[in-house]
Amino acid sequence: MKKIAIFASGSGSNAENIITYFSARNSARVELILSNRSDAMVLERAKRLQVEAVVFDRDTFYHSDRIVSLLRDRAIDYVVLAGFLWLVPANLLAAFPDRIVNIHPALLPRHGGKGMYGDRVHRAVVEAGDAESGITIHRVNEVYDSGDIVAQYRVPVMPSDTPEQVASKVHALEYQYFPIEIEKELLKF
Repeated sequence: MKKIAIFASGSGSNAENIITYFSARNSARVELILSNRSDAMVLERAKRLQVEAVVFDRDTFYHSDRIVSLLRDRAIDYVVLAGFLWLVPANLLAAFPDRIVNIHPALLPRHGGKGMYGDRVHRAVVEAGDAESGITIHRVNEVYDSGDIVAQYRVPVMPSDTPEQVASKVHALEYQYFPIEIEKELLKF
């Protein structure tokens, strides 16, 4: 059985969805939740779901090998970013080549890059007058939101949609497709 580590900075709804999905499967399980925020709701979700959680700071993440060592010690096979807002450092990318995936709440390459996350993305979609939005699941590299695209799923955006309405549509796609695409990727290893 493959082991997954999830990095998350916020509420953790996607992390919970992924944990729940794999708890009913034999292909993989979520072994570890990692967060750069000690007040992140994802930590409470991890505790409730009985998944080990680790909090780390910027210095540890960018200037040491402690996170890579932790992942190796736990025999992690695959890393998932689910609402994690920091750029992944070179040592982590090297330790898990093509085995780190992220989800972005828009159709990349539109509305991506540093600072484009959450409601900011949905607001940008509405302000641009886009006729559709969706999710992009992509491999992680050294540049925000620019890794190879694994999958994209789309929803229509009506001229009357608010950013909150777009967000609701996009979240539904995330919950439906992110775990499935993670599982497909795991089968490649």
